[in-house]
Amino acid sequence: MADDSAVDTPSEPDAAPQQQESVTIYDVAKLAGVNPSTVSRALNRPGRVNAVTERRIRAAAESLNYHVNPMARALPTGRTSIVGLVVSDITNPVFFDVIRGAEAAATRAGYTLVLTESEESDEREYERAQRMLRMVDGLVLATPRMSDDQITALGRQKPVAVVNRLVDDVLSVVPDVQHGIAEAVRHLRALGHSRIAYVPGPPLSWMARRRGELLAQRCEWAHIELVALDPVAPTVLGGRTAAVAVRDSGATAVFAYNDLIAIGLMQELVETGIRIPADISVVGFDDIFGADFTSPSLTTVKSPLREGGDHAMSALLGRVTGGDAPSGGFDLATTLVVRGSTGTAKA
Repeated sequence: MADDSAVDTPSEPDAAPQQQESVTIYDVAKLAGVNPSTVSRALNRPGRVNAVTERRIRAAAESLNYHVNPMARALPTGRTSIVGLVVSDITNPVFFDVIRGAEAAATRAGYTLVLTESEESDEREYERAQRMLRMVDGLVLATPRMSDDQITALGRQKPVAVVNRLVDDVLSVVPDVQHGIAEAVRHLRALGHSRIAYVPGPPLSWMARRRGELLAQRCEWAHIELVALDPVAPTVLGGRTAAVAVRDSGATAVFAYNDLIAIGLMQELVETGIRIPADISVVGFDDIFGADFTSPSLTTVKSPLREGGDHAMSALLGRVTGGDAPSGGFDLATTLVVRGSTGTAKA
């Protein structure tokens, strides 16, 4: 039932008094002509007071430049209306759409998103996640590097969801990479490639291991020889460092763990006189922003990154608010995007 505790005052607040150094809820109540408790309900839980009163309270708060303090609000409710997102490398474009998706879901639910990165360190990741949990209602971990046990321990403190990782008893949003990898292998096989090199990503990455395992399975099924090279950093520089090993592998095509590795690899190969795709074909993964800026443009497996961030945050907030949220994974399809970096195998 709407609250009608407002006293008789004009429909809009009078001119605001001179701004104080620290405006309180009592100042807003005095200006709007209502009880402080009514101000609290209007600003913290919209719809709990009648519309006319709520408009007057919000106008008073705006004129005083008063904003709700989420930390103070958390004292009686236990909630801050803030959610966290941890990414392993904020400079990696693969996280741009994950962040956008998570932000969109948080905004729809009236939550504020805060962000931190681990700089590809499992130790820093766990430490920063622990610190963030003190101020948020829940946490999304995007491609986390820490162990399953550490993630589970975080989930015992507050709701946690993960993206690009499958962890038992934790909300997990995992793209169906098998579909996109199968398409990529069929594409290379149709072009006559029978020996493919694979450049893995970080050893601590669950998704790097998953992609490598599925690629090996699909190559075996297609009677393609797969040469697994040493892991490299998931960066352009990491891709450049893999160029010598790729060249020496004798492969006519190479599959990189992600697009940044593929782009760095292409740059280094071209600079040493190797033609793409005439001499070697290159396939990336994720279809990040800029994957089609290369020359030739990069063939890659597109991953639904924005949808992953949105799904993870939506599921997390379902848990935070006490609603229903599935405990298993989400199937999000990956698909092959064919561009100029793949061609017929060199005879």
